[in-house]
Amino acid sequence: MSDISMPTPNVHIMNERSLIIDRLLSELGEEIVIHDEAETIAYECDGLAAYRCPPLAVVLPRSTEEVSRALKLCSELGLPVIPRGSGTSLSGGALPTADSIVIGVSRLNEVLDIDYDSRTITVQSGITNLGVSGEVSGNDFFYAPDPSSQLACAIAGNIGMNSGGAHCLKYGVTTNNLLGVKMVLMNGEIIEIGGGHLDPAGYDLLGVICGSEGQFGMVTEATLKILRKPEGARPILLGFDSSEVAGACVSDIIRAGVLPVAMEFMDGPAIVACERFAKAGYPTDVDALLIVEVEGSPGEIDEQLTKIKEICQRHDPAVMRESESAAQSDAIWKGRKAAFGAMGQIADYMCMDGTIPTSQLPFVLGRMQEMSKQYGLDVANVFHAGDGNLHPLILYDANVPSDLEKCEAFGADILKLCVEVGGCLTGEHGVGIEKRDLMIYQFNEIDMEMQLRVKDVFDPQWLLNPAKVFPIDITHSRRNNNQQYKAA
Repeated sequence: MSDISMPTPNVHIMNERSLIIDRLLSELGEEIVIHDEAETIAYECDGLAAYRCPPLAVVLPRSTEEVSRALKLCSELGLPVIPRGSGTSLSGGALPTADSIVIGVSRLNEVLDIDYDSRTITVQSGITNLGVSGEVSGNDFFYAPDPSSQLACAIAGNIGMNSGGAHCLKYGVTTNNLLGVKMVLMNGEIIEIGGGHLDPAGYDLLGVICGSEGQFGMVTEATLKILRKPEGARPILLGFDSSEVAGACVSDIIRAGVLPVAMEFMDGPAIVACERFAKAGYPTDVDALLIVEVEGSPGEIDEQLTKIKEICQRHDPAVMRESESAAQSDAIWKGRKAAFGAMGQIADYMCMDGTIPTSQLPFVLGRMQEMSKQYGLDVANVFHAGDGNLHPLILYDANVPSDLEKCEAFGADILKLCVEVGGCLTGEHGVGIEKRDLMIYQFNEIDMEMQLRVKDVFDPQWLLNPAKVFPIDITHSRRNNNQQYKAA
């Protein structure tokens, strides 16, 4: 993981704090500016709660136009801006700097249009992920991406991190379900990219924006795909005597060409924690669980599950429990959805997010157990097995300073391992501050330069979400060079 250092606050900005606050209040209004130091503490961190830094001030606009005014003013004053959705980022993507202005979208939470014929919904970006499905569920539609934080996370953050979820194996992640955005650039300019249709003409700018972690602008509206609810769905719970065997089973299912709607993995420590917390009826005498869900007509479901059970039998499962009712299905998923909260009751933890080829699951899971012994820290695995999106939870004690340091080193080794076996640093949580200094392990100098040039185009002053994504020394160098070029 990164050396979690943040840029030294701009001395001029900090010295002029009172004048800056007065300017914000004068031009934006007291109703949307939070500047009391006690109140800004609520915005000092995100889901990566081990690191904290209160911002200079917080702005909570109520419209795209107010976002535009706020960004234009910050650009004029040279103030760093931290775009914020609901603050559920697990990579430090919404961590402020002391001289920054947090601009949040929590008040932008309206549904603007629903077109069932075209199967689209247009929303303001502050609406929650679950809120989108809630708006269309009465007409038997749903929004496919379903991260574990879907009850709280905002669409803005989903777009910023290209979020996925348990059902992304079949339906894809955010980029596969995003049709268009309205976005405000750092200079206040409002642009629209895409719309209510696939593949607009020209460059794939929508693909650039999705997953850009607030580096290019602030998304205030989004047009999303909505889908018809499936005729039916049924999960099966599979228990194995080792994580390696469960990983091999996952690889064989994918190799056989079967496409479940979801395939989730939990190892022994996670199983025990989730069962104690959610009482989902999980067997606690196995070392690994798979939750495999298929959907379709009754005949399609039976056919798919028959194939899956045949494959699983080759791996001698200790448990094979097919859901026989809606209540049983709910119980199976209840435990999985509660996993992060369950682990939080046991210890402090950091959640990694590397992605690997599914064929490498047995090797990587075994290697992580070796690393766990090496560092003396337990690791629990809960992840999207079907697409190899790992979520190892490294357990530590925040009251022991050396534990955090070991946790960071352990996490870095896991992510490097993911890259070494042909994967990548992040699947859906983003780079943020957590992985920024590991970017050089995945990308060479030419790759990095191309990314930096795109950042230069959208944000020439490098004011948007500073100290994120790129190694901090590169950020300092790029910002200084751009400022010198502008001055010349």
